[in-house]
Amino acid sequence: MGGLVVPLEHVLLLAGLLFICGLTGLMIRRNVIFILMSLEVMLNAAALAFVAAGAYWGEPDGQIIFLLILAVAAAEVSVGLGLVLQIQRRFKTLDLDQASRMGG
Repeated sequence: MGGLVVPLEHVLLLAGLLFICGLTGLMIRRNVIFILMSLEVMLNAAALAFVAAGAYWGEPDGQIIFLLILAVAAAEVSVGLGLVLQIQRRFKTLDLDQASRMGG
């Protein structure tokens, strides 16, 4: 099995860059959809780091944590969709700054 071997440092660097992109999107954008997308990117970056570390050490722990992250992401999507629908219905906008101004 002479497959391609990617060094752990490269994968962790990619996971770090993805996490920084998600964190930047979370801090800059005020739209609920973009905030939820940024959270998903951050969760995927963490999952990538866990899987890469587990593969490097030859342990299945990274894949187990990945399944836990998938479950958390699914729950976050379902709660987030409910929030998006309620914010859109109540405030007629998805901009959180606009919605907080309308709430008083």
